[in-house]
Amino acid sequence: MATYKKRGAKKSVAKTNTPAEEIKSTTAEVFESLDQTASRSEAFVSQYQNYILIAVSVVVVGALSYLAYDNFIAQPKAAEAVNELNQAQYYFELAVNNSTESDSLFRLALEGGEGKYGFLDIIDNYSGTPAAKLATYSAGMAYLNLKEFENAISFLDNFSSDDVMLSALSQGAIGDAFAQLEQPEEAFEYYIKAANASTNAFSTPKYLFKAGLIGAQIGKEDQALSFYKRIKEEFPQAPEAARVEVQIGKLEHSSN
Repeated sequence: MATYKKRGAKKSVAKTNTPAEEIKSTTAEVFESLDQTASRSEAFVSQYQNYILIAVSVVVVGALSYLAYDNFIAQPKAAEAVNELNQAQYYFELAVNNSTESDSLFRLALEGGEGKYGFLDIIDNYSGTPAAKLATYSAGMAYLNLKEFENAISFLDNFSSDDVMLSALSQGAIGDAFAQLEQPEEAFEYYIKAANASTNAFSTPKYLFKAGLIGAQIGKEDQALSFYKRIKEEFPQAPEAARVEVQIGKLEHSSN
């Protein structure tokens, strides 16, 4: 189960001109590298939103087809839940593609609007349905985009799916959340899980690269090097492949 470390009391916002404040820690550097060389979670969701929505639709339709053979109570409930999910997912899609009002739209996706439930309502009122399961995933992604990382981890950790791509995306998103919470060991663990959830040229090299960046900074250089080499050998056409040579060179040079 994913766990995050509670943060202490808020620090004073007052600044002092000490030299230490001008020095970036190793951990800070790796997070900066992640921001510079890997897609932000918002951009990632936007870029592959069509796939995510198609995957959601396929899972829902498949589940409802199965439920058609179930009793007359479960099937109508599941169909009603899907109807509610459509509106919440619509707000989510608008948020992904609207940078100026994304926060308010993500809130509508979570909490509902226009007389329709949001993801949170669907989870509470339609527990056990395919729509509730997908709402759990979407709620976690919405919280990730809202930078409420503890909530994102909580919801995504409760999501499971037979769809290997959605499983990879959820594990990787937990890794992103832990990275933002400055818990690199946990981020490293979940990036590896995401890379291993499904072998494909879309998510595997992305999460191997992120795992490599963090692994190189937390004393796992050998693993990081193996991740970079795997990208180079197995996914030469992936965007990450163009960046691994530099990282491989750094690690091989530091080991000599």
